[in-house]
Amino acid sequence: MRAAAGDGFLAVDSGGSGLRVVVGAPGRGTTAPRESRVPVRTGPRGIDPGHLMEQLVPLVRDLLPGAGVSGLGTAVVGAAGLATLGDALRAELPGALEREFGVRTVALVADAVAAYAGALGRRRGAVVAAGTGLVAIGTDLKSWRRADGWGHLLGDCGGGAWIGRAGLEAALRAHDGRSGGSAALLARAEESFGPVRELPGRLYPRTDRPAVLASFAPQVAACAGSDPVAGGILREAARHMADSAAAVCPAEGEAYVGLTGGLFGMGAALLVPLEEELERRLPHARRVPAAGGPLEGSVQIATELARGSLTLPPDEAMVYVVSPKRG
Repeated sequence: MRAAAGDGFLAVDSGGSGLRVVVGAPGRGTTAPRESRVPVRTGPRGIDPGHLMEQLVPLVRDLLPGAGVSGLGTAVVGAAGLATLGDALRAELPGALEREFGVRTVALVADAVAAYAGALGRRRGAVVAAGTGLVAIGTDLKSWRRADGWGHLLGDCGGGAWIGRAGLEAALRAHDGRSGGSAALLARAEESFGPVRELPGRLYPRTDRPAVLASFAPQVAACAGSDPVAGGILREAARHMADSAAAVCPAEGEAYVGLTGGLFGMGAALLVPLEEELERRLPHARRVPAAGGPLEGSVQIATELARGSLTLPPDEAMVYVVSPKRG
């Protein structure tokens, strides 16, 4: 049954580790988040809108009774991979949200855009969003610049999957007796996954490989203080992050740099070398704490969209707004 359109909004953060969802209304706050830990599938047509809706619909149905809204008039979906894998999502998701919830206006935004809005709001600068993957996005408030975010096979350098894969590679090197191996990471890998000789068979068939690889990143951080190989992996991750930030940050004038995403919860082993690299690469930019994350960014965008005051720089690949026609 379709809900009647109303004063409420739906805000979604869809990333490499799953889905987070809130319902709210401008000026009245939001519900507590509900989440699914199943990443949205990517297939021949890119991000699968049907799989996203399969997860989204029950979460929203659970939230609506206690949301205090008369219905949903606006929806904002921040989606990982939208810029390069979002054609099916753009074609099908607005209509699906209208049919299910009566939504009038939908904004599909790249997860990096949601991360930027949550972290820096309307300030010039760059944001590094690091979780399972990694992307940097910057703006002079006239246009967007994006670096990396190419996925775990082609990029996301310095992200959780990248760190986890590098740690597992070092474990396998130790297992084989090759140079560059880490006995400490080998022990951690076998604690996490069992005998490493069985790791390819356990990992390669899985559709959630990025999340599985990223699950090993905290083990790399745990070893970094005493193991030079693990410490070197995090220093290299920091260099990749700073390189991406420098590629997108405005080169002149006032600029800010923010960090957002669960990966930065790994602490000093990553943050200390990252601060050093950012100071070296972006001495003119001021480092500030992120005000919020991608979900908070989706909420901010939804609030502005519902009020008719959206000010994000235009870029159809990363900020796609549509008002579905009513049948």
